[in-house]
Amino acid sequence: LYTAPDSCEGRCGEPYNKEDECHCNTECRRYRNCCRDYDRHCRPEGFSSSWDAITDQDLLHISEQLYKTDHNKAQPTDITLNPQHQASPDETDDQEDRSPQPLYKYVNEKLFSKPTYSSFIKLLDNYQRATGREEDVTAEELREQDNFLKEVMKTELMKKLFAFLHEKNRYGSEQEFVADLKEMWFGLYSRGNGEQDSSGFEHVFSGEVKKGKVSGFHNWIRFYLLEKQGIVNYFSHNFNGPWDTYPDVLGLQFSWDGFYKEVGSAFIGSSPEFEFGLYTLCFIARPGRACHLSLGGYSLSVQTYTWTKSTYGNGKKYIATAYIISP
Repeated sequence: LYTAPDSCEGRCGEPYNKEDECHCNTECRRYRNCCRDYDRHCRPEGFSSSWDAITDQDLLHISEQLYKTDHNKAQPTDITLNPQHQASPDETDDQEDRSPQPLYKYVNEKLFSKPTYSSFIKLLDNYQRATGREEDVTAEELREQDNFLKEVMKTELMKKLFAFLHEKNRYGSEQEFVADLKEMWFGLYSRGNGEQDSSGFEHVFSGEVKKGKVSGFHNWIRFYLLEKQGIVNYFSHNFNGPWDTYPDVLGLQFSWDGFYKEVGSAFIGSSPEFEFGLYTLCFIARPGRACHLSLGGYSLSVQTYTWTKSTYGNGKKYIATAYIISP
């Protein structure tokens, strides 16, 4: 009987086989390689209340905890924004610059001397932005990756995230968690024609150019630094989150060195560890689906996607992208 290769119908409990497109065994949640319909076909009765399931309520609770422990975030006096034109839905793709001034009037760059910020910023120049061009990763760049992971893991926020994932049986030790973070975020894969030209970190935080358009690029620090250099030109925003403090959320239209981004959602004023931690949480808990969170009492959803064409370890998936879903 033919079974669709991307379905769990008739495949529940089937042993792991690296040739399979996706998996239906009891370990697939841990390795984030379940077929999309795993829950429908294979979830045991009452699974959602079992001790290691990550429920929707769990996500609301842990995201509030991460929000409250973002001790390195910008304070209201650290950033002055000039959002200017708010684009309507039919204006987001017309590539019109409706905001003559930069988005950032002022940023207190003392923030960037904090260890998680400075180690994050060092990573941003490690990438070729064009897909299809092989990334040449030097020993120094590998050290920068390790240093960033070391610094973020010193924060209360990332310790809290690890404790949550450990309690949910996703990781046995902090060492295992850090090793997996390095692979899922920094492991290279091909968005082009076989070249090792991309990674989750490059796509989400640094940004790429694919087929003449900006792809990824969801980070406020990267945006600010390039805008200051005159390389990014802010056009408009289509969404401004309900927060009256940082981290805030904007949906942006902008040009990066002549390449256009129709909607680039981003946290504004959050620490690198906050974004890194929140996107990691959603990728692990709800890969390929909307991940519903609560930040300071407000609802927010993050969408992640897995890279399906290559894997690492025991069939684990890399991060393809992660971004805030802006209305």
